[in-house]
Amino acid sequence: MRGSNGGRLVAAAAAVLGARGVYRLVARGELTLDTGIGRTLQPLGPVPFEIAAPRELVFEVIAAPYLGRTPRALAGELQVWERGSDMVLAAHLTEVKCGTTTTLETVRFERPERIVFRVVRGPVPHVLESFVLTETERGTLLSWEGELGTDFWAAGRWWGGRVARQWERAVRRSLAAITVEAERRAG
Repeated sequence: MRGSNGGRLVAAAAAVLGARGVYRLVARGELTLDTGIGRTLQPLGPVPFEIAAPRELVFEVIAAPYLGRTPRALAGELQVWERGSDMVLAAHLTEVKCGTTTTLETVRFERPERIVFRVVRGPVPHVLESFVLTETERGTLLSWEGELGTDFWAAGRWWGGRVARQWERAVRRSLAAITVEAERRAG
């Protein structure tokens, strides 16, 4: 009897450690579970940013690290794997509780009004988002919005909610830095 209880305890411990390992792989974007089973979509944004700079300049600030040479200051956050004239394949690195999450995304540039991001690999199987730039009297309105999709019904919705909060936080930080740089250059 005692041996079977010990075996069950070892099996339970292995299952917990295995689940924790899978969680960490998914959270870091190293394992994407994309089955389409029980897929739930949730909106991201919209998050508007007023930027006191011309639309073309704001577009250039966003596009330059992707289409040109990526500055060393962004090396820990952005790695462009492939460059084309209007599209790149890029890895975005974001610090989260369990380490660094890596998302691999295509980024398409529609000068000067839109930049579209689509996740290829990451902590969730589906993210489609865009930066839409609209000219205003004061400069540019940059609006971020999109959708995030997860699989597995309620469990996926729970996971998607956690990821969406971190995702929006990262986008807000990025847009704040874009705002500062565009306004500095316009000044």
